Amino acid sequence: MHIRCWGSRGAIPVSGAEYLRYGGDTTCLEIRSSDGETIIVDAGTGIRRLGNRMVAENRLHCHLLFTHAHWDHVMGFPFFRPIFNPRAELILYNCPFEDRFVETILSEVMSPPTFPVRYAELKAKIDCRHDCSTRFAIGSVTVSPVPLSHPNSGTGYKFTENGRSFVFLTDNELGFVHPNGLNFDGYRDFCKGTDLLIHDAEYTPEEYRRARQWGHSVFTDVVALAREAGVRRLGLFHLNQDRTDDAMDRIVAQCRQLLAGAGIECFGVAADMTLEV
Repeated sequence: MHIRCWGSRGAIPVSGAEYLRYGGDTTCLEIRSSDGETIIVDAGTGIRRLGNRMVAENRLHCHLLFTHAHWDHVMGFPFFRPIFNPRAELILYNCPFEDRFVETILSEVMSPPTFPVRYAELKAKIDCRHDCSTRFAIGSVTVSPVPLSHPNSGTGYKFTENGRSFVFLTDNELGFVHPNGLNFDGYRDFCKGTDLLIHDAEYTPEEYRRARQWGHSVFTDVVALAREAGVRRLGLFHLNQDRTDDAMDRIVAQCRQLLAGAGIECFGVAADMTLEV
């Protein structure tokens, strides 16, 4: 699997000189499988740049998964250029809400008076799938969903191909169990032995004392999860909207100190970062 991050920021996109290294776009990941499938996870503002690249490459077939429906994960969808191309084919999965997720949430995102083009007016061929409550396949990639511990619920994913695995758990609170979420041990078991774990690590311990139950994790809990699950690489994700590049570097340094001797590579996930699994 070839993975590219198009946005790792949480809550709202940001800009400015202090955010250049990690980027300011909200959540969007691209996964390219060994058999040529394009899998997109979330449609935060990062999906705009991805769409521009796809159109330039004439790559107009993709699969789109969502972790949940909060604004920072769907706000980029109306600016994803392939949806206006009649030659494009998008397969949208209704995770994490099986009951007409695409038809309702995305339609609302593109409804007047908040957007001038209606969802029903899109030119691309859109196929909505409902088969994502249990493990399923996209080409050569096996996708295993897991419930997130987050307000209003959500879904995380494990992607497995050729015996190697990648787990993506953004907007997941390890320190509090929200309705439908798992406890720490449940996520540890889900992540056991994975080659790459990218996990929400929005808060410092000091910040988390006033942000508990908001649906995001303190980085010390994420480090503990990675260590106990025996993952090989750990990417810190859902960067706080006020977290400058320098401040994020300090968090990465602290995490590396906590993981010393564990044999786990740790890094902050930045826009345009590419990873091989």
